[in-house]
Amino acid sequence: MDQKRLLAAIALSIGILLAFDLWKRETTPAPEPAPAVAVQQTTPSTPATPGVTPAAPGSADAAVAAATSRPAPERLRIDSPRLSGSINLRGARLDDLILKDYRETTDRTSPNVRLFAPRDEAQPYYAQWGWSSGDGRTRVPDAETDWTAQGGPLAPGTPVTLSWDNGQGQQFQIVLTLDENFMFQADQRVINSGTEAASVLPWTRIRRESTPQVAGFYILHEGYVGVLGGRLHETTYKSAKSETTPLQQDTNGGWAGFTDKYWLAAINPVDAAQTMKATWRHVAEGGQDRWQVDFAAPAPQAVAPGATASIGTRVFAGAKEVHLLDSYRDRLGVTDFDKAIDFGMFYFLTKPFFYALDWLFKLFGNFGVAILIFTVFLKALFFPLANKAYKSMARMKMLAPKMTEVRERYKDDPGKAQAEMMALYKTEKVNPASGCLPILIQIPVFFALYKVLFVTIEMRHAPFFGWIHDLSAPDPTNIFTLFGAIPWDPPHLLHMPVWAIIMGITMFLQQKLNPAPPDPIQAKIFQWMPVIFTFMLASFPAGLVIYWSWNNLLSIAQQAYIGRDERRARAAEQKLAKAKR
Repeated sequence: MDQKRLLAAIALSIGILLAFDLWKRETTPAPEPAPAVAVQQTTPSTPATPGVTPAAPGSADAAVAAATSRPAPERLRIDSPRLSGSINLRGARLDDLILKDYRETTDRTSPNVRLFAPRDEAQPYYAQWGWSSGDGRTRVPDAETDWTAQGGPLAPGTPVTLSWDNGQGQQFQIVLTLDENFMFQADQRVINSGTEAASVLPWTRIRRESTPQVAGFYILHEGYVGVLGGRLHETTYKSAKSETTPLQQDTNGGWAGFTDKYWLAAINPVDAAQTMKATWRHVAEGGQDRWQVDFAAPAPQAVAPGATASIGTRVFAGAKEVHLLDSYRDRLGVTDFDKAIDFGMFYFLTKPFFYALDWLFKLFGNFGVAILIFTVFLKALFFPLANKAYKSMARMKMLAPKMTEVRERYKDDPGKAQAEMMALYKTEKVNPASGCLPILIQIPVFFALYKVLFVTIEMRHAPFFGWIHDLSAPDPTNIFTLFGAIPWDPPHLLHMPVWAIIMGITMFLQQKLNPAPPDPIQAKIFQWMPVIFTFMLASFPAGLVIYWSWNNLLSIAQQAYIGRDERRARAAEQKLAKAKR
């Protein structure tokens, strides 16, 4: 196969993929960040329960309570090193959760990210614990039940017990604990002090009462995610709307929940040997989409008089940090918990790439520097293959005059021209396809690194130097506004930042070191490739464009060095040949 045709096909394939991604960006509305609302709490002079506060006088809970002549629900405060918020004691809902370590933007004064929000706000999102009656007789708590809290606030090492008596001899308890990160654990107990047996079905659920705004990138999964029965399940919100029946599966261990780009809310059983029924469902109520994931016992629990029945579940609600999810997988036995991060089909490359970059980051304190050093390591790893390819390309460039001469001589006989070209390749010991190796190697590396930059929260808001304050976001500069001098917001396609221009220049210089395609059409395509790629990568994460630019510079240095050696070797051969004549 002709080298240039293969190279053109590969370049065109990459261009199509990048163009598709660009099209997705153009046709998908930009997601608005979830409102980050600080937890408002008033501390009464004499609180009824330690760690519990009533709703703020001006809150929606208070307004609803006033309208229904009920007192405002009390809230149990959450205060840990990484989380703040509260649990609504009416309905036992974890519906107010703020991540202390993460902000909405790179501005250090911007609000913290809010993960969960109550039902009376625009985008309700919460976790809840409860029971269903298994015999139709036992009275169980519902969404309007007011629980009593013992202890508080909920913090690492400080458990809290929620209690409610059904008046029939059964007491329901939820013992809540929280670790130093984002994992809640609930031990749901039913203590039967009555004279008759009770039958109850305990459950834990995560519920979204509106459809969230998703980023919409084809390389990123957002929606339902879980590992059930040892198999990864992923369903988008759009796909779920067409499902007529909910996904339901009995599982031992496993987990399920909702994933956003960087955040996760998921349920998993404490006892991996305990069979649970996991269900993910979509319900349209009054024109509003409701999304729910729940774990429940496979059958009602029979609680004899004087006996206690219990079941334990965990709720993870927080940031998808790679090392943290790995630790929960290994320490708590949460099966494949790291797959909550969408590492994609190149998982075998993407995750090791992340570990390498994270290790370099810990050494140098900058993810941008880590990317530069990591690129050097990759170059060293593939140096033998690339060296062979660049040598072949250098020889091909020196053979260009002879190749042109052959084509001109046999321009009326393509078959003869091709045979002469193959003979020339054989004589000069040149493989015309070997120059494709650098591109073939770079394709999976490019996409794996793209994934790392795009889906790992460790890269979110990671600065480089100068104006790059977030390697996971596009370079904010733009030549069409004279880099901020002109107060104009140009169309998306006219976003042309500094690093994209640098990348285009390095790609052009590298192209000049390669042999020119003999075919005029191929030559024109290759001449325009740096321009096309410059516009395509302009809206890609800055870290990826920096990687590509640096990789081009290293390739230029390697090719220039090899080309100089090849010219010297060729000159020495010619000198020796003349001496023998």
